[in-house]
Amino acid sequence: MFTQTRFTSWGLPEPVQAAIDSQGWEFATEVQRDTVPLARRGRDVIGQARTGSGKTAAFGLPLIERCAPGQGLQALVLAPTRELAVQVAEELDTLQGHTGLRMQTVYGGTDVEKQATLLDAGVDVIVGTPGRVMDMAERGHIDLASPTLFVLDEADRMLDMGFFPDILWVLERMTSRQQTLLFSATFPQEIVDAAFEFMTEPEFVQTNEDEIDLPDVRLCITHVGRSNKLWATARLLLHLEEDGQAIIFANTKRMVDLLIERLSKAKFEVDGLHGDLSQNQRERILGTFRDGKLRIIVATDVAARGIDVDSVTMVINYDVPNDMDAFIHRIGRTGRIGRTGQAWTLVDRTSGQQMQNIIATYDLPVEDVDVPDLPDGVERDPVAWQEDLSDAADPFGFITLRVDVTDAEGLSKADLEDWLVETVGCDSMAVGRIVMGSDHSEVGLHSSVAARAMKAFAQKELAGSTRKVDLVVL
Repeated sequence: MFTQTRFTSWGLPEPVQAAIDSQGWEFATEVQRDTVPLARRGRDVIGQARTGSGKTAAFGLPLIERCAPGQGLQALVLAPTRELAVQVAEELDTLQGHTGLRMQTVYGGTDVEKQATLLDAGVDVIVGTPGRVMDMAERGHIDLASPTLFVLDEADRMLDMGFFPDILWVLERMTSRQQTLLFSATFPQEIVDAAFEFMTEPEFVQTNEDEIDLPDVRLCITHVGRSNKLWATARLLLHLEEDGQAIIFANTKRMVDLLIERLSKAKFEVDGLHGDLSQNQRERILGTFRDGKLRIIVATDVAARGIDVDSVTMVINYDVPNDMDAFIHRIGRTGRIGRTGQAWTLVDRTSGQQMQNIIATYDLPVEDVDVPDLPDGVERDPVAWQEDLSDAADPFGFITLRVDVTDAEGLSKADLEDWLVETVGCDSMAVGRIVMGSDHSEVGLHSSVAARAMKAFAQKELAGSTRKVDLVVL
C-alpha cells in the first residue's frame, strides 16, 4: 500500500507538513501518491480508494492547501453517513495543523438551531451529509454558490443509499465550483456515467488497474448451519487478539439487537449500531469503541460507515451481505494501514450462492476453513453447539431419514407417523412423505424435529426394537 514517495517531496505548507510529521507519516500510500499531485494542479479526479487506504488525506491535503482562513465557505465535502462525516472532519482538522481553517460538520440528528448558529458564525470548510446540507441551504445558513471545491466521498455508497438526486440538487447550486474530487471503493457504471455529467475531464486513478483494492486481510469462509452461527461467532471472538477489536455485521436491525442480547448472555461485552438509535446514542457507542473501552460491536452496513478504527483486527459477517459491494466495505474495516486483519463469513445453505457470486465477482482469495478449535486454556464454549440439520433440508425445511424399517414388518405409514408424533412429541404436520421399502424406509421430517427423531429411533423401541437411522443428503 505504501510507496517510496515522501510527503516532504511535495513542498506542502509548513503547518500541514508539521501535522503530517506529528502523525509519524513518512511515505504516501498509492492513492495519495497518484491523486494528490493531480488535485493540487486543480484537476478533477476520480480515485478508487477503500476505507483505510489514506483517502481522506488524498483529498484533504489539496483541500487544505486551496483554502484560506476567514475567507468564507470555500470547500464542501459530502459523505454518506453522520459517522463518516465526523471521522473525515476530525482527520481534516488534524491535517491542517495550525492553518486556522474553520471546519464544521453538518448532519442530521442534532439540534438545528445550534448547528445554524455555528454556521452563521463563519466557516471555511463544511463536511456533511446530503440531507442536512440541503436543509441548511434552504434555510439560508449555507451559501452553496460560495465554495469552489467539491468532494464526494464513498460515491458508491451514496449511489446505494439513493443520495444521487440530492447530490445533483447541491451541485446545481454550486455555481462557483471549479474543482471536483470523487472517491469510491468500487466503480459501478452509474458512478462513471454520473461523473461525466458533473465533472470536467476527470482523471481516473485506480490503484490496481482492473483489480479491486483489497485490504491486507485473511479472508475466511466457514460453512455452518443457521442454528450454530452464534456458536461459531462466539468461538471466533475467543481468538480475538488481546489488543484487537472486532466488528460483527448483520443485515437487519433486528439481528443486531438479537446478537447483542445473546452475546451478552454469553458474557461478551458488546454493543451495537443501527439506524433506529439516536445520534447521541450512536456517537456515545462509537466514542467508546474508538477509545478501546469497548472491544466488540455489532452493526448494520449503513450504521457502520464511520467505524474507522485502526485496532480492528477481526470482522465477522454473521450474514452474507445482499449487496456485493458491501462485502468489500465490510472487510475494509480491518487490515488498516500497516496492520493485518482477518474477515470471517458464516455461510449457511441459503447464503451459499450469494457468497459464491461475491467471490467470483471480485476473484477473491478466500480460504474455506472450519471454525477454529477452542484456544489453549479454554475448556468450554461460551455458546453450546446444537444439532443442526437445516443445511440438509429442502426449500420447505424438510429432510429425509433412512430407517431400517421394512414393509415386511407389517408396519403401515400411519403406524410410523403415529409413533413419531407420540415419541418425538411433534405435530403431525412435521412428518412429511414416508416411503416403505423392502430394505429400508425413508421418512421426511421437518428439520426442527429431525434431531429428536434420530435420537428416538436409536433409543426407543419401534415394533420391539431400536432402529438404525441415517441422514439422506440430497
